[in-house]
Amino acid sequence: MKQFSALPTSWPVTLEHHRVMLAPLRYPHRRQWYEVRNRNAAWLTPWEATDPLRNPPSMTYGAMVRAHNRDGAAGVSFPWAIFFQDGPAARPELVGQMIAAPVLWGSMRSTTFGYWVDKEQAGKNIVPTAVALAADYLLSHVGLHRIEINIVPENAPSIRVVEKLGFRSEGIRKDYIHINGQWRDHASYALTVQEIPPGGLLTRLP
Repeated sequence: MKQFSALPTSWPVTLEHHRVMLAPLRYPHRRQWYEVRNRNAAWLTPWEATDPLRNPPSMTYGAMVRAHNRDGAAGVSFPWAIFFQDGPAARPELVGQMIAAPVLWGSMRSTTFGYWVDKEQAGKNIVPTAVALAADYLLSHVGLHRIEINIVPENAPSIRVVEKLGFRSEGIRKDYIHINGQWRDHASYALTVQEIPPGGLLTRLP
């Protein structure tokens, strides 16, 4: 499995594989982030977490970037933006986000992944690559033991991601997360460091 040079507690961390890059979200990305989010509102809303008390979102973009930097530096999350180079001469563009949170240390050494991607970029192997990059880094270098991904069962594209990468099904969690205005069951998938193939999860990609 590929080893990484950064220290386990270091932040920021940037990871790259072919045309996909995971890098921290920065203030200059503000325009790109809002453009992608606004254009994909209908695509993302059915799968996104909501407040059961119906409080409107209160965090500004700047506050989100500051929170990401703080949590990354503290080692309690790894919050990346996903960038994609759509062509050999193209500039990498922000196309989504990938977060590992919360990171639990001590006797658990585990985390949960969440992610989203621009609808126009779906089907280009971006999310599987991002998940594999993050998992290989966290399991082989940071020293985590287990990664979990929880998915609304109707979210077929996300189910295909975890199946492609060999995540193991752990069944259904009843009314697990408040999604799009209601408590939703989630299909739970996980893997441990012992289940990673030689060379890492990236070797499972086409």
